[in-house]
Amino acid sequence: MIKQLSALVVVPVLAFSALAGAAPALYPTGPAADSAFIRFVNASTAPLEVTAQAGQPPLRLEAANPVSDTFSVDSSKPITGTLSSGDQNLAIDLKVGPGEFVSVFTLPSGAGIEQAVVRETPDDFNANKVSLGFLNADTSCADATLRPAGRNADLFTAVPVNSAQRRSINPVGLSVQLVCANANVGAPLDLGTLKAGDRFSVLLVPSANGPQLLQASDIPLQSH
Repeated sequence: MIKQLSALVVVPVLAFSALAGAAPALYPTGPAADSAFIRFVNASTAPLEVTAQAGQPPLRLEAANPVSDTFSVDSSKPITGTLSSGDQNLAIDLKVGPGEFVSVFTLPSGAGIEQAVVRETPDDFNANKVSLGFLNADTSCADATLRPAGRNADLFTAVPVNSAQRRSINPVGLSVQLVCANANVGAPLDLGTLKAGDRFSVLLVPSANGPQLLQASDIPLQSH
C-alpha cells in the first residue's frame, strides 16, 4: 500500500517550520475532539525536505535525525504538501481521521523514492503503563516480529508490511530484537528505561545494510 493510500483533496494553507523543534505546532490543530496526529520518516539515503506549500521553509530530515516529531493536526482538514529528495518530488495528499496516528515514510525505490503510509487508531491508554507500537515499512521483512533481546517471548508477531501493532507494557528497561523469517536480523535496539505514561513506536525501515529499527516518541510536539 504505497502512495495510492492517500485520498485526493483540496490543498489547505499549512504552516511548516524549518526548525520543527522550535515551532509550537506543524499544523492548525482545531478542536481537541477532532485532533489527529502525523509524523514523517526519512528512510531514503538522501536528505528529505517536507514542504506544505510553495514559499514556505521546509522541514528537513537527514540521516542523523530521520524521524520528525509527532504533530497534532485538525482531522477536518486534508494534509497536503511535497516530499522532496534530490530532484524527485512526491505529493502528500492525506485525510487523517479523529484520533488517528499517521506515519508517512519516504523509502528508497530504485534510483528514486516512494511514499508509504502506516495508520493506527490506538485503544485507550493506561497511564500506569507504556504504550509501545511496532510499525513495519520494509517489504523485505514481511510479517515482522519484535521480541525482547535475548528472549523468545514476542512483543509483536507477524506484523505485515505497511501496518502497525500496539500494546501496553510495564515501565522497564528494554532492548528489542527484530526477527524476519524466523531469524534474528541486525543488532538489538536499546529503547532505554521506559517510564509510565510514555508512548513510543519502533519503526522498521529498509536501509542499504538491510532492515533497520528506529525509535520514535509518539507524544505530540506541543505536549513535550
